[in-house]
Amino acid sequence: MQKLPTKIHDAYLLKPKVFGDARGFFLESWNRDTFRDLGIDFDFVQDNHSRSARHVLRGLHYQAGVAAQGKLVWVTSGTVFDVLVDLRQSSPTYGVWDGYMLTSEAHERLWVPPGCAHGFLVASDLADFHYKVSAPYAPVAERSLRWDDPTLAIEWPLEIGISPLVSSKDATAASFSECEKYD
Repeated sequence: MQKLPTKIHDAYLLKPKVFGDARGFFLESWNRDTFRDLGIDFDFVQDNHSRSARHVLRGLHYQAGVAAQGKLVWVTSGTVFDVLVDLRQSSPTYGVWDGYMLTSEAHERLWVPPGCAHGFLVASDLADFHYKVSAPYAPVAERSLRWDDPTLAIEWPLEIGISPLVSSKDATAASFSECEKYD
């Protein structure tokens, strides 16, 4: 597994070793020892899978306080533009966003550390998105950061004239200046 730094402190783009031939491919999607050796030493407590259609934008989501989740995310079918925003006030990259086009063909994973908001925009007809989380879902700690916050100015790859499909929760999410942060 190759670990590449991102613009966000302690966040990484991970490229697994893929063994392929005429029959298809094999890769190790997660191995506790491998990740520990990479400096990502978290116990994952829950796996999630979502399927979304083109133009669906999910996020930017996070859980507040001690319920903060680290997320290991990847796409098994399709393409998404994946975004994280650093909400850790003590981080050298506080207030910075970063984004990656994740595809099922590249098999890349993104490690989103606790204290970051996370979301994605589907760029293919359909996308299957998977993530392992380091803390269980806690409805009372669930928060949303506005995906189109002008302070962050995230450069979503939106098609001209097309508005993303967002949930009512995401459409009314807090701005960066209003959202709950981490110490």
